[in-house]
Amino acid sequence: QVQLVESGGGLVQAGGSLRLSCAASGRTFTFSKYAMGWFRQAPGKEREFVAVITWNGRSTNYADSVKGRFTISRDNAENTVYLQMNSLKPEDTAVYYCASDSQTFRWGTWDFDAGSWGQGTQVTVSS
Repeated sequence: QVQLVESGGGLVQAGGSLRLSCAASGRTFTFSKYAMGWFRQAPGKEREFVAVITWNGRSTNYADSVKGRFTISRDNAENTVYLQMNSLKPEDTAVYYCASDSQTFRWGTWDFDAGSWGQGTQVTVSS
């Protein structure tokens, strides 16, 4: 129903930057109606929230650990959500997943409830 494909991960030195992309498609999925989010999971840890953006791109929210360093954005014309990651730290090493919300037109950034997930892309930050 919803296909999410992440790309842009790789190996980067501490202090460097990466931009992740997530392309969405689906027979019944209208990208511009859904909030989109990024999550990550490090080895041995639970999957954690990173960032979210509302359906219209007017509001965003971030985990405290990435505020000021990461920026989430979206291009509804291209059905793509991005995560620009700057000033990367070794503790950012994880598999990064994008997700689409399960409900349309949420007004807040606090109630995201993932309906679909991508397969993930590996980000490794060396020291």
